[in-house]
Amino acid sequence: MNLLIHDLDETGFNKIAGQYKDWTIISDHGTIRPCVGCFSCWNSNPGQCVMKDGYENMGYLIHHADEVVVISRYTYGGFSSFVKNVFDRSLGYVLPHFEIVNGESHHKKRYDEDKSYNFIFYGKDLSEEDKESARRYVTAVATNMRTHVSNIIFTEAAEDINIKTKDTFCDSGKTVLFNASMRNVKGNSAILARQLQKQLNGDVPIIDLSGYLNRMDELMKEFEDVETIVLCTPLYVDGLPSQLIRFMEKYEREYTGGRKKIYVLANMGLFESRQLVNLMSAVRQWSDKMRFEYNGGLAVSAGEMIGPLTEAMPFGKWVTKEVAEGTNRLAGAINRSEKIEDIYTDAYRFPRWLYIAIANSGWKRMAKAAGIDPKELFRRL
Repeated sequence: MNLLIHDLDETGFNKIAGQYKDWTIISDHGTIRPCVGCFSCWNSNPGQCVMKDGYENMGYLIHHADEVVVISRYTYGGFSSFVKNVFDRSLGYVLPHFEIVNGESHHKKRYDEDKSYNFIFYGKDLSEEDKESARRYVTAVATNMRTHVSNIIFTEAAEDINIKTKDTFCDSGKTVLFNASMRNVKGNSAILARQLQKQLNGDVPIIDLSGYLNRMDELMKEFEDVETIVLCTPLYVDGLPSQLIRFMEKYEREYTGGRKKIYVLANMGLFESRQLVNLMSAVRQWSDKMRFEYNGGLAVSAGEMIGPLTEAMPFGKWVTKEVAEGTNRLAGAINRSEKIEDIYTDAYRFPRWLYIAIANSGWKRMAKAAGIDPKELFRRL
């Protein structure tokens, strides 16, 4: 079986359909749901997503494919929202457990294989810098999915989006923290946003993307007169989560207001904050494309530990020291409407081997709590 994942419309796909006769085709039927970060594909239903929308078996399909081809519009350094959604829903292909690979923490293999991907990006006048961003991104995806990149091809495509952002900045003075996590108020993105909120001047609300998934027009109105947006987001498959990319694509197509100032507060479960570089780059590229002003951000690693500890103990003590200092710097920049260089923070004086040991043992406890044998975590489909 060969597998094609693509975001082409019907006309675009018909032009190449003959090349993929008898392949299994994954395309956008308008039914795919975003990953909600429930971890069921890792603990309660290993290897398979619990959301039954036709895309629940992506890990299984990737495993059984002899060849995998991915076609995507080049979007802020990586995949379009649909293709990214497919990858977000493919986490069951790997195990939740960590190990060190080339000096970084990554998930362990579920399958004893070396799956290869062929990527085809299309876009208008892609620069060498764009192409390098895409190469860097898919390499990171393949590394964390425990696969490898066989080939990357870039093709020219007509640009059908005309950015209509005004030349002048919004000057309302309003700032909004935009929580892009599907785990809503309980997620680490929301926890870190609340810590930042305490240090910002004035009444700064937190808007949760999860409440607007089917009301994107209303969500855009929430930002009409906002001067500064702080994107508070988790890392999903080495980049922005698909639901946030979908919102950013809509902004790209429809926004006609004044320029805005953009900051980012990103977090992830992996141990090394440098693995957030592609996510930070994506926000910068979107900002540049929208003619917004990218003003920098804060990258937080070991979020599954750091997030809860920021509320369980005085913020800035022990492992949260670097994150607290970074949050102070970010808050100061936002309050003064200044630019800063991206800040990368790790768990302060906490050994990586211990973090991995605790995380790996935690999955066993979660499996037992879900009523399954911990050996089932390693299930192969």
